[in-house]
Amino acid sequence: MGNAVAMPPEAETPALSFPQRLIDVFISPREAFEDVARRPGFWAPLITLVISAIAVTETMLWKIGAERLMRMSLEQGGQASRMTPEQLDQAVSSGAKFTAIAMHVGAVLGAPIFLLIIAGLGILIVNVIFGAQVKFGTVFSLVSYANLVSLLSSVISLAMMLFGDPEHFNTQNPIPTNPGFFLNANEVSKPLYALASSIDIFPIWIMILLGMSLSEGTGRKVKSSSIFLVFLGLWAVWVLIKIVRAMF
Repeated sequence: MGNAVAMPPEAETPALSFPQRLIDVFISPREAFEDVARRPGFWAPLITLVISAIAVTETMLWKIGAERLMRMSLEQGGQASRMTPEQLDQAVSSGAKFTAIAMHVGAVLGAPIFLLIIAGLGILIVNVIFGAQVKFGTVFSLVSYANLVSLLSSVISLAMMLFGDPEHFNTQNPIPTNPGFFLNANEVSKPLYALASSIDIFPIWIMILLGMSLSEGTGRKVKSSSIFLVFLGLWAVWVLIKIVRAMF
């Protein structure tokens, strides 16, 4: 009998670096998510998203100012129309400090809290609805990487603040990625404005990536289109709630 030749074990594909994963999320997302599913890790994307939020917040406070932001919030919410000029000035002055503190806290905690909520929904979708068995750490890692495309939104917001007119900066709808940006909130009905502002490129893009990423997390046992449709349904319910609230 001839001697059996032992074949060397197949070398494991080396993990992509964070910059490689970041680039692939934009140009080759399936490859990025496949790598994240094999070797989960959320610290790098999470820290990047927090830094991005801090950069936008600090630029907003520096370029526009807490008092101006408070005044715009009252004007856009309709409260300013029910106040006298003296009452409005007093409300702006007393609320500016709280606004600045809330923005600082939100910049640090906003991204982690949002990602935890989306990851919780992801676990519910893939494990409960579709019967997969994916660990929370893997889902949180995939969700964190899927949301990295929002960095582009932050870059656009920074450009709008730095090179645009601060007096016309809309904190509730800052970038031209939805039809609502091009509407005057004071000239159209609030439900229509809520709908137009919700149909935005970035939420839809992120939902598509969430479908792709969580599909990779299940080893493609669950189709990305199925996961996307569930997220789309939840998003549609959220938009409907916004429209109903705008009626009152």
